[in-house]
Amino acid sequence: MTKPPRKKSQPLLRETDAPIRSRPRKPRDPAQPQLPFDPMPDRIEPCLALLKAKPPSGPDWIYEIKWDGYRIAVHIEPNSVRIITRGGHDWTDRFPAIAAAARKLGVGTAILDGEAVVLDAEGRSDFGALQRSLGGRGGRQASGDAILYAFDLLYFDGYDLTKMELSGRRHLLDDLIGESEGVIRLSQEVEADGAELLAAACKYGLEGIIAKHRDRPYRPGRLGDWLKIKCIQSESFVIVGYEPSAAALGGIGRLLLAAYRDAALVYVGSVGTGFKEREANELRRMLETLKTKRPPVTVEKQGVVFTQPTLIADIQYRAWTDDGKLRHAAYKGLREVHDNADIYKLS
Repeated sequence: MTKPPRKKSQPLLRETDAPIRSRPRKPRDPAQPQLPFDPMPDRIEPCLALLKAKPPSGPDWIYEIKWDGYRIAVHIEPNSVRIITRGGHDWTDRFPAIAAAARKLGVGTAILDGEAVVLDAEGRSDFGALQRSLGGRGGRQASGDAILYAFDLLYFDGYDLTKMELSGRRHLLDDLIGESEGVIRLSQEVEADGAELLAAACKYGLEGIIAKHRDRPYRPGRLGDWLKIKCIQSESFVIVGYEPSAAALGGIGRLLLAAYRDAALVYVGSVGTGFKEREANELRRMLETLKTKRPPVTVEKQGVVFTQPTLIADIQYRAWTDDGKLRHAAYKGLREVHDNADIYKLS
């Protein structure tokens, strides 16, 4: 399936084969603005992957496995480490093992971009397991099981790398992390044909793959520099109510889901599978506090309990019906507000 690997190139031209390791630097002197160091940003808006049905082909693209977890940026400074969520919230205390591993990288200053995940017994990322390790949505539990798959390096040794092409950033990241199998790992670039890699990922039960243009700088938003191609569709939807059931876990027969069409919420179907007992009980407790007599959407069902459109669920599904409803949907877990998950938008 894979092509022969390219000859490993050196990140920088050096006289020694020793790996690059930065050293803590003194803060920039405001009286000497000509010094060629860039101030470390408090936060960098993330580059996001645009969903596509098929992977691109050609030498301009590299491929990685798509990890299913929480997108985070790890800010490393000489005397501190901060872990920032996609929504800009400080979650350093939620991922203590990742923070401790970052302190041991031997780098003075750096910003790593990656995905915090929990792996199952087969080495696949499991979003539900990650949620449980954090105590569920709204929980304040620290995860001792989460690891970081780093896939980009945005700042290094006093320099902003976001204007550098991806291939250059990847060389430096590979040099920094190497082949570590610890808490911080490199999300490997896979040398393969995109279609063949996607087929292999789907056969193995992975969520999909990511394709990235190797010559592009790091640009925030969904501009098409990064693409995501999924084996099974998975998106975030708003919970707008539930159907009670005495026989179901947590007393929840089905969750009612909605997506946005322009600025309005529209009912897109329901989901009744994928719940774990503990998750279902906690979910029912939260839904009880959000009951409302004013339906957020129009639903032609009897016996429905409507709720305020506050909770965001990660839903896996196979397809859409002709009348705009989800087919073969399964519940994966709740998204945190801090994760800044995109609620699905109908065209």
